[in-house]
Amino acid sequence: MALTVLAPVAGRVVALADVPDPVFSAELVGPGVAVDPDEVASSEVVSPVAGTVVKLHPHAFVVLAEGGGVLVHLGIDTVQLGGEGFTLHVTEGDTVAAGQPVVSWDVAAVVAGGRAAICPVVALEAKPDAITRLAQPGDVVAAGEPLLSWG
Repeated sequence: MALTVLAPVAGRVVALADVPDPVFSAELVGPGVAVDPDEVASSEVVSPVAGTVVKLHPHAFVVLAEGGGVLVHLGIDTVQLGGEGFTLHVTEGDTVAAGQPVVSWDVAAVVAGGRAAICPVVALEAKPDAITRLAQPGDVVAAGEPLLSWG
């Protein structure tokens, strides 16, 4: 059974190769896509899958679902913010539903601080040819809409 991964934020779909961070653009963490968030509509970040929050930082989280783990990274170099501008709505170990709010963030502040707000969504430990992109680069998605699948 395929695992469908939802967009964690509203915005424009971008190829992972176009993310301004070599770890993501080279797919060193895994394959996926990214979403360049809409500064107004993307303050709330939702879980891309139903599962358990196995890693949680203000700027990134991993949800382990039946079929695999999904990493959502909120912006590039946002770890440098030390959590400022981020509000967590869950804790590590929580079970979440697909589409459930996980964190809120100030996208405009990230951009104003000179950082890219682009959000890589990575299928951890998936083979690059095993994922299907349900939204293509240039598409505009709402948070909670299908983004990719694998399995």
